[in-house]
Amino acid sequence: MTQIIKEGGKTIIKTGERIDTLNAAQFEADIQPALVQGVDLEIDCTALNYMASSGLRIFQSTMRTVVRNLGGQMKLTHVNDDIYDVLKMTGFTRHLTVEKA
Repeated sequence: MTQIIKEGGKTIIKTGERIDTLNAAQFEADIQPALVQGVDLEIDCTALNYMASSGLRIFQSTMRTVVRNLGGQMKLTHVNDDIYDVLKMTGFTRHLTVEKA
């Protein structure tokens, strides 16, 4: 289950355990209200154990929307080693701040 928390000037999105083809559309819909002009967005991946390519697509799309279109910032935090490796291999760590758990 996705949670959105406002903390000071930052918006934190807490992911569920999985982002896969079964729940990707719901996750994407859940985070849309947080994508506002100038948002300082942190996606907290503490609970995230598995991410399919659909999750990578959502992160890429969200990054593009937040940084290019809304003039905001985005980072991923508390990313486990396996997901970090996938993000690194696919080039996300070159364009996005990704903090390991």
